[in-house]
Amino acid sequence: MENREFLLRRLHSLLGIIPIGVFLTQHLIVNHFATQGEQAFNDASHFMANLPFVIFLEIFVIYLPLVYHAFYGLYIAFTSKHNVGHYSYFRNQMLVLQRYTGVFLVIFIAWHVFETRFQVALGNAEADFNMMAEILSNPFMLAFYIAGVLAATFHLANGFWSFLVTWGITQSAKSQRYSNYAVLAIFVVLSVIGIRALFAFV
Repeated sequence: MENREFLLRRLHSLLGIIPIGVFLTQHLIVNHFATQGEQAFNDASHFMANLPFVIFLEIFVIYLPLVYHAFYGLYIAFTSKHNVGHYSYFRNQMLVLQRYTGVFLVIFIAWHVFETRFQVALGNAEADFNMMAEILSNPFMLAFYIAGVLAATFHLANGFWSFLVTWGITQSAKSQRYSNYAVLAIFVVLSVIGIRALFAFV
C-alpha cells in the first residue's frame, strides 16, 4: 500500500511539471501574443489549434494528465497532514497555499474550459481574440481570471520546488534554499506574462 501511494505521488508530481507545467507555460506565451494585437493572437491561436494530431495531444497530453493531477491533488489536499517537523514554517505555509490554490484551480480550470473549449465544440463561439475580449469585459471575470493566473503560476512554481525535493534533485538545505529563489523567479516571470496578456484583451 505504501509503495502504491509512493508511486501515485511520484506520478502526480511528475505530471504537474511534465506535461501540465509545460502546457501552462506554452498557453501563457500564446496568450501573450495578444499584447502585439488581435491578429498576432489569432495567428498564434490558429497555429496551435491546427497542430498535427491536435485531438490526440489534447486528450493524452493535456486533459488526462490534468484530470489525474487534479483529482489526486484534491485527495492529497483533504487527507494529508502538514509536515511541521520536517520543513520550516515558511515551507509549511507554502504547502498550505499549494493546497488552497489547487482546490481553486479545479474550479477555475473547469469554468475556463466550459467558457472556451466547450463553447467552441458546441459551435457557440470561435477561439479567437474577440472571445477572450468579451469574457474579460466583465470586471468580475477579469478579477477571476487574474486570480486564476496567479493561482496557476504559484501552484506551478511552488510545485516545481516540491518536484525537485520529491525526485531527489535538491536534498541539501543549501540547494533547497537556492531553489526557493529559482521558483520565485518562475512565479514572477509567468505571472507578468499571464497578467499582461489578460489586460491586452481588455
